[in-house]
Amino acid sequence: MKPVTVSELTFAIKSLLEPAFRSVAVQGEISNFKLQSSGHLYFSLKDPNSQISCALFKGSASKLAQMPKEGDQVIAIGELSLYAPRGQYQLIVRELQFQGMGELLLKFEKLKETLRQRGWFDRPKKPLPKLPKRIGVITSPTGAVIQDILHILTRRFAGFHVILNPVKVQGEGAAGEIAQAIYDFNKYDLADVLIVGRGGGSIEDLWAFNEEIVAKALFESKIPTISAVGHETDVTIADWVADVRAPTPSAAAEIAIAEKANLIKFLSQTSQLSTHRVQEQIRQSRFRLTALQKHPLLSSPYTLLSLPIQKLDDMQTDLQTSLQMRLDAYRTRLGANFKRLETLNPASQTAQFKQRLNTYPSRLKSAAEAALRQKKEQLRAIKEHLHSLNPKNVLKKGYSILFSEKDHSIILSTKEIQTGEKFTALLSDGQLFATADTMDSYDTRNSLF
Repeated sequence: MKPVTVSELTFAIKSLLEPAFRSVAVQGEISNFKLQSSGHLYFSLKDPNSQISCALFKGSASKLAQMPKEGDQVIAIGELSLYAPRGQYQLIVRELQFQGMGELLLKFEKLKETLRQRGWFDRPKKPLPKLPKRIGVITSPTGAVIQDILHILTRRFAGFHVILNPVKVQGEGAAGEIAQAIYDFNKYDLADVLIVGRGGGSIEDLWAFNEEIVAKALFESKIPTISAVGHETDVTIADWVADVRAPTPSAAAEIAIAEKANLIKFLSQTSQLSTHRVQEQIRQSRFRLTALQKHPLLSSPYTLLSLPIQKLDDMQTDLQTSLQMRLDAYRTRLGANFKRLETLNPASQTAQFKQRLNTYPSRLKSAAEAALRQKKEQLRAIKEHLHSLNPKNVLKKGYSILFSEKDHSIILSTKEIQTGEKFTALLSDGQLFATADTMDSYDTRNSLF
C-alpha cells in the first residue's frame, strides 16, 4: 500500500464528509461556550455519550433572539466541516433554535409583524422630561433591578420621588400586572416618566414583555416610557413599542436623569467659566484702577472738579438773579393789584366821585363863559361879514342902484327901460328921481368899467 500525506488524507476525508452533510440539524446541550471579542461563538454540543465542536460566526450570531449559555438545550442547524489544522471535524452553525422555544419564537415573530403593520413601532416617540420630579418604576420588588435603579438615582441626584408599582415579571399573570401598572400610573398621573423592566433571562423568562397586552399599554401611555428588559442582547416587543429602549435597568435610570445630569454638568462648567471671567474682569479692573490712581488729573480732586464747581457757582448766581428778578416782578404786579383793589373800593370810588362832582359847577361856569365868548366872537364875525355884504356900504363907494317906478324892480340893463320912463336912483345918502332920455345903445367896451 502506497502511503499518503496527512494533508492528502485530510483533504480526501473533507471531500467525502462535507458534501454528504451540507445541511444537518443536531440536537444537544451547549458546553464549553466562548464568546470571542471578534463576535464569533465557539461551543460544543453534547449528549450523554458524545460531543461535537461547533462554530457560530458573527454574521449568523447577530440574528439570534438571545445569547446561548451553558446548559441550553438547542437544535443547531448547519453543515459539517473539517478543520484541517487540527484534523478535527466541526459543525458550522447557521441557525440556532432553543428547544421548547420554537413555538414562542414563531409567536414572537408573528406579533412583531402584526404590530409593525399597525404602526406601533414607527409612531412618533414622546420626548422624555428634562427634569423629572416623579419617576415610576414597574418591576419586581424583590429583584436586583429596583436596587440598581435606586442606587443609580440616589447616588447621582436628589430632589425627586421614585414610585414603585410592584408586579410579577415572569410567569402566569405577569403580563396583565405589568399592563395594569402602566394604566394605573396614567390614570392617576403618578409619574413624569416610567421605567418598565426586569433583569436578564431566557426567552421564557422575558415572555411577559412580548405579550400584546403589555405592548398596547405602552402604546396608549401618555407618560413617556423607558423599556429596560434583560441585557443589551435581549430584545422584546416592549423595546420597540416604548418611547426609549435602555440596554439595562441601570442604563434606564441614567437615561431618565440624563438631561438633568447634562444640565448640572453645564451649570458646573458655566459656574467655573463665570468665576474665571469675573476674576479676570476684577484683575483687569484693579489694573485700570491702579493706573487711574497714578494719573496726574487724579492727584487732586479739584483738578477734575474745578470746572464743574465754577459752573455750579455760576449757575447758582444766575439762578439767584433770576429768582430775584421774578420776585421783584411779582412784587410790582402785587402792588399794582393792591392799587387796583383800592380804586375798586366803593368808599374810595364814592370819595373820588364826590371830588369830581365838586369840580363840576366851576367847570360848567368856565365852559359856559368860554362858549358864550366863542358865540359872541362868532356873532361879531358874522355881523362884520354881513355888514361887508350890505349894499349900502357899496353905495358909499360911488355906486347907485336903479329901480323902475313901474314895478319897482332893479334895472339891470338899458334894454329894461324905455325912453321917457321914470326911474329912481338909490344913492348912499338918498334917492334921485329921473326920467330916461334918448336910450341909444353904445359899446360897453368903451365904458368906464
